Amino acid sequence: MKMISWNVNGLRAAMQKGFEDFFKQEQADVFAIQETKMQASQKSWSFEGYHEYWNDADKKGYSGTLVYTKKKPIDVIYGLFGEGYNHEGRVITLEFEEFYFVNCYVPNSKRELLRLDERMDFEDQMREYLIFLDQKKPVIYTGDLNVAHMPIDLKNPESNKRNPGFTDEERGKMTKLLESGFIDTFRRLYPNIVKYTWWSYMFQSRLKNVGWRIDYFLVSERLLDDVNDSIIYDHILGSDHCPVGLMLKKASL
Repeated sequence: MKMISWNVNGLRAAMQKGFEDFFKQEQADVFAIQETKMQASQKSWSFEGYHEYWNDADKKGYSGTLVYTKKKPIDVIYGLFGEGYNHEGRVITLEFEEFYFVNCYVPNSKRELLRLDERMDFEDQMREYLIFLDQKKPVIYTGDLNVAHMPIDLKNPESNKRNPGFTDEERGKMTKLLESGFIDTFRRLYPNIVKYTWWSYMFQSRLKNVGWRIDYFLVSERLLDDVNDSIIYDHILGSDHCPVGLMLKKASL
């Protein structure tokens, strides 16, 4: 079974930059998208064989998440506990028979860390929510989590220590989440591999591979044996992020 997640930084723009080709080529069972930057009513396409679930931000052209799935879920939950942070369209949860699938676009702490306090609150609520779900059935948590957890996860850790995405506070929240029973699949499978998922549009960062790994697939510890591979598609263009993927040993949902 294949799952893919991609922060497309504007889905309409990504559709003009190869998104559709990649989507159809990969034929993922579940495809999670962050930063749609549009309302569902604005789309002019459809993907045959997929159910789609949109969580649009109230503010047009901002944030937004979306999940395509071949199998219809048992239930769909928007926001944290069905309401939290839902005005920005940041979280969609799909419940399947064997697990929950949570797609998330974590708030950026902003320049000068103007949103760090709100980010910390979001992290605490998200961890509480994931633990709540995990008590019922295993969880797959994916998306743009907006943090490079360890120094290996970004090109220049020393010069970025107090920059958004690599503060001690944000990294600490990720550590606490992992200590709560969740696994960073890519880092568990590839402890020493250097790969990135986001590159600034400035200074030819992608060409020089000056990047950050801030897009993840986390799973409940008891799902780890079902993980076949965790993939970073860093050759795929179309956004300032690249897609990430999770391969499970089971054949289908």
